[in-house]
Amino acid sequence: MPVLRILHLVGSAYNDFYCQLSRNYAQSCLVATANPSLYDFLIAYITQDGQWRFPSSLSPEDIAVAKPMSLSDAIQFITAQNIDLMLPQMFCLPGMTDYRALFDLLKIPYIGNTPDVMAITAHKARTKAIVAAAGVKVPNGELLRQGDVPTITPPAVIKPANADNSLGVSLVKEASEYDAALKKAFEFASEVIVETFIEAGREVRCGAIVKDGKLIGLPLEEYQIDPQIRPIRSYTDKFKIPIEGDLASTAKNYVPGWIVDINDPITQKVQQEVKKCHLALGCRHYSLFDFRIDPQGQPWFLEAGLFCIFDHNAVIACTANAAGIPLNELFMTAINEALGTI
Repeated sequence: MPVLRILHLVGSAYNDFYCQLSRNYAQSCLVATANPSLYDFLIAYITQDGQWRFPSSLSPEDIAVAKPMSLSDAIQFITAQNIDLMLPQMFCLPGMTDYRALFDLLKIPYIGNTPDVMAITAHKARTKAIVAAAGVKVPNGELLRQGDVPTITPPAVIKPANADNSLGVSLVKEASEYDAALKKAFEFASEVIVETFIEAGREVRCGAIVKDGKLIGLPLEEYQIDPQIRPIRSYTDKFKIPIEGDLASTAKNYVPGWIVDINDPITQKVQQEVKKCHLALGCRHYSLFDFRIDPQGQPWFLEAGLFCIFDHNAVIACTANAAGIPLNELFMTAINEALGTI
């Protein structure tokens, strides 16, 4: 097999937080998947000024000495490199959409979902509507804009329609708490979702991958939920990335997830819903979804998170490994699907 030239698309022109987040994740991916006998990695790094750089590594020193290029110059450079495949590692909305679309125009294949799918799943209300139409249970909800009054009787969950990592999310137990919760959510988005609170049972993430054209549900990763202390997962509960250093948990209340026993009855039930979501949204290569399991064992869709870092600590990689698919095989499977070499 010839060595594949793979371009890692890293950074963000949106803000410095997303730029550094992308760099940190991409660095871990570069280390975890390095195999010079199979892959020749190149790096495209985009900064807040919209300039492109092609550093030899993602160290601050190598980035600093890399020549900045305009978009047009960067395109000329990329097209001269005989790139076989692009791996998107950008997490801002433009990175998930505009930059992927650029590679569609350049006719360079890439791993992961298409710009239209990423745009849809970045908006929680649109995602919920699509999966609900496919028969997946979603909490009853409404989409509000500034000045709208919620009609859902508490308890209810309030969340920005297009923010990640539970930013701006609140649990309202009394109607008198709505104003403060809505004000908090509107700090992060112009549209806010209010939805019926699903009583605490369990909360899980479940991914799916496509292998040899077949959609495969992965084992579940479960997160700690407590009806009294932790009825919902908040921003401070979640996995966050330090600006410098290795991937690590820095959240104050962070509790790591665990892999659910494959024989747990909830596994097959959630995997069936995941496959419905994957197909309804038009996902390809892989997908990842969050579900709330009520005390009666019914899964309720919460949101999509269509990222795979290809690092040992990432959810899809961890759960695939639990299913007997190590990271090197997972990465090669995604490459084969992207290149159409089934």
